[in-house]
Amino acid sequence: MKNVVANDRSLPTARRRFPYMKENLELYSLFLPAAVLIFIFCYIPLGGLVIAFQDYLAGNPMFALSGVKWVWLKHFQRFIKSVYFERLIGNTLRLSVLNLAFGFTMPIIFALLLNEVRNLKYKKFVQTASYLPYFISTVVAAGMMISFLEMGGVVNSVLGVLGIPAKEYIAYPDYYPTIYTVTNVWKNFGFSSILYFSTISSIDPVLYESARMDGANRWQQMRHITLPGIKFIIAVQLVLKMGSILESNTDLALLLYRPSTYSMADVIGTYVYREGIQGGKYSYTTAIGLFMSVIGFILTYITNRISNKLTGYGMW
Repeated sequence: MKNVVANDRSLPTARRRFPYMKENLELYSLFLPAAVLIFIFCYIPLGGLVIAFQDYLAGNPMFALSGVKWVWLKHFQRFIKSVYFERLIGNTLRLSVLNLAFGFTMPIIFALLLNEVRNLKYKKFVQTASYLPYFISTVVAAGMMISFLEMGGVVNSVLGVLGIPAKEYIAYPDYYPTIYTVTNVWKNFGFSSILYFSTISSIDPVLYESARMDGANRWQQMRHITLPGIKFIIAVQLVLKMGSILESNTDLALLLYRPSTYSMADVIGTYVYREGIQGGKYSYTTAIGLFMSVIGFILTYITNRISNKLTGYGMW
């Protein structure tokens, strides 16, 4: 009877949903703590965005009828006209595009290649080992990279054997994008591949058997079965990545950059940290954050529309 009520389209939506929710009360109770946390830490703080349109000082009211100085778009204009604007946008886009080119594609390539390995023990060992860097603290990962690149580090020692003179690579601006990208990709690619592994494992084995009977080799099976099978996950992940293209890994950038590498390493996130956390310019940096979020939303919307047209998959 409950299923009949839930599927009766002639009833109001609320009456159709109630039996379904009642039957799945345990699942909703598991979801409730996460929903409460998301509401508290993601939705309630949105009210603080109002200070992007004010000259806010810590301790002052944000929503009072008096004592609030509204400046509207002043902080947005100030950021766009800033002498640092071009450098910040250029550096952020450069690092984000590099991370998109390698950080997005490496997990896919890794999952596809490891899926072709038939030795299960070796496959599980490599898969587990690839996850480990993700659980290393960003501080430790950055410290390891810095120690590798020191004058007496591993990199200079190996290059010294080849006759290449030692350099403190971390202090050279031209090397910074490569160092940042390698560290970011090394730390995250294994964990990011989990989603692709799980999707590949859900592909019907009968498809591979049929392909082998038709004479398809392993490359052809990967191209015509595995890749189409994970196409929707790739599309969704790409949409999410494009939405955060102006959000580089600020923690890693702060740990790796030096004053000598500001010209290539200073990104929007590090600038917000200096101006907001260290400089106390809360309204100004909130405006920058809102600016990034609006651009991210626009990119997400455009990418999602393109993905839906080209692949038939998207976020909505």
